[in-house]
Amino acid sequence: MKFGILVNEGPYQHQASDTAYQFTKAALAQGHEIFRVFFYHDGVYNATSISAPPQDDRNVAQQWADLAEEHNLDLVVCVAAALRRGILDEEQAQKSSNTTYNLETKEGNGFRISGLGQLLEAGIQADRLVTFGD
Repeated sequence: MKFGILVNEGPYQHQASDTAYQFTKAALAQGHEIFRVFFYHDGVYNATSISAPPQDDRNVAQQWADLAEEHNLDLVVCVAAALRRGILDEEQAQKSSNTTYNLETKEGNGFRISGLGQLLEAGIQADRLVTFGD
């Protein structure tokens, strides 16, 4: 089965992010395909590279980036939601005259910023679009 995943909640204030990550890992382990993981609303906070959780806690952005690298996943962050919440890639930072950007990437893999059309496409291409969070 081909899944699209929608994550609407941030990584540390709600269980939805962890559940989405575990679901994605389990689906991949069972041989299913993940068409795309789309981060929307507060879910864009999963993509920040500047969080610094304690050593004994999980680094959610890094977990997603590692999973994307291992399985060639498409992790898409909604551009409008990201900009509202201060999540920028290098291109968006330059457009808005910011000197820094904070989108988690791992050697070219990891998260990318795009529009809601990517969510629509995931809903069309996947057999099931599974939503985590409100």
